[in-house]
Amino acid sequence: MTDQTTDMAPLATPRTAHKRPTTEFYVYFGIIFLATLPLSTLTWALAAIKKGGIPKKGPIARAWTQARIITPMIFSAP
Repeated sequence: MTDQTTDMAPLATPRTAHKRPTTEFYVYFGIIFLATLPLSTLTWALAAIKKGGIPKKGPIARAWTQARIITPMIFSAP
């Protein structure tokens, strides 16, 4: 017979809800997005020239992705 009362404590603990981003987060996100936009446009253009076609991901999507990666790193730094 299986003892089902073992290791039930981790399941009983409630999960913490994610906090909504603050205004400060959006300000940093906007600054980083605008800062990465010229470089992402350049890399997009170089990729288009090198491959002879337009890449699927445009320069705005590239800059948006970079801002989504960099901004949380700033707020999670100790």
